[in-house]
Amino acid sequence: MTNQSIGLESTLYDYLLAVSLREHPVLTELRQATAQLAMGQMQIAPEQGQFMALLIQLMNGQRALEVGVFTGYSALAVALALPPTGQLIACDVSAEYTAIARQYWQKAGVADKIDLRLAPATETLQQLIDAGETATFDFAFIDADKSNYDTYYEQALQLVRVGGVIAIDNVLWYGRVADASVTDNRTKKIRALNQKLHQDDRVDLSLLPLGDGLTLARKR
Repeated sequence: MTNQSIGLESTLYDYLLAVSLREHPVLTELRQATAQLAMGQMQIAPEQGQFMALLIQLMNGQRALEVGVFTGYSALAVALALPPTGQLIACDVSAEYTAIARQYWQKAGVADKIDLRLAPATETLQQLIDAGETATFDFAFIDADKSNYDTYYEQALQLVRVGGVIAIDNVLWYGRVADASVTDNRTKKIRALNQKLHQDDRVDLSLLPLGDGLTLARKR
């Protein structure tokens, strides 16, 4: 829920992008278009999209899940990294924002890799589980409503294979998770999940100060 990594002053952040960002032209176009929207800050940072694409390539990923699409930047980054036969199942409830996403996926030539499911993600993920698709995904990205983060995590953990990775966004929540005076429901939900993950021996764990905080959980 931030379009650049938190904790970096602007000169250093600009340098980071200048020496490392390799952004597909359609990703750049989509990022700039999204920035004009009232909710544009919901887009992930470009360096985060590039990092997730690299993870897909390092894993030789074939199948991926995404919970929370918005205008489709993260889905596009992942789809571009998938091989021609790869598939991303993308879950969202907004026909308005995902209509924007579809335009850019088509423009980048990856629309055939992305299966967009417009329904509550808990339902879509449960349908995949019920259909026998457990342990068939290489990668899952969770970036949606915080109240359901724990449910998304548990469902994704069933769906990814051993050695697969679940990436969870906004786990630093603009620093609010470390401020005991902040007690709103979303912050409490993220704090609780962070604490749970720290003790979860089903996964190997790393929390990165990338974007608004990105947790990587590798299924054991």
